[in-house]
Amino acid sequence: MAETGTRTPRERYRDQVRAEVKEHAREQIATAGASALSLNAIAKRMGMSGPALYRYFASRDDLITELIRDAYRSLADTFRAAAESGADLPGLAHALRGWALDDPQRYFLVYGTPVPGYHAPADITGIASEIMAVLLDASTELPADGPTTPFEVDLGAHRHWAGDHPAPPAALRRALTCWTRLHGVLSLELAGHFTGMGFDPAMLFDSELADLTAP
Repeated sequence: MAETGTRTPRERYRDQVRAEVKEHAREQIATAGASALSLNAIAKRMGMSGPALYRYFASRDDLITELIRDAYRSLADTFRAAAESGADLPGLAHALRGWALDDPQRYFLVYGTPVPGYHAPADITGIASEIMAVLLDASTELPADGPTTPFEVDLGAHRHWAGDHPAPPAALRRALTCWTRLHGVLSLELAGHFTGMGFDPAMLFDSELADLTAP
């Protein structure tokens, strides 16, 4: 047995093959979308048989799960790094936009149209909760924006989506509103729907953000 922290040549080779498979999968998704992902097509590009590739990923859904997990972890790490450097809510929003623009297909993999028939495992929900926790920390630092509304109370009662973060209802509402509105702008921008409309999407993003964080 290999010593703790030491990987055998076989394990290193397996990691290299899995990384190459994921890279081909990302290229395939960029060309035809996640629903068209094919392990057999990837195996052909790599000079492998389909059954050989299935030793590294048991199914298409297994591969999609790895890609989605990587994407969520990348965003969670981006948020954590921004927060540790002192970023406030606007800073986190710009970190989100930068992450999305850096790799639009990665963004759409997690925030785009769901892959038909695919259901993500519970651990991915846990990573998503990490992202929301950072956003809620920043939202809690801002002053409350008015009296509690029924929507805020309902969010407070059903906060499992936020990993049971102790943020007050007003902060929950601010975070969720910020998350949904900014993703709306980003999704339209990355899909090219602002092309030819004669304005800078970055300015629209900043305008929405200023409205969301106003006292």
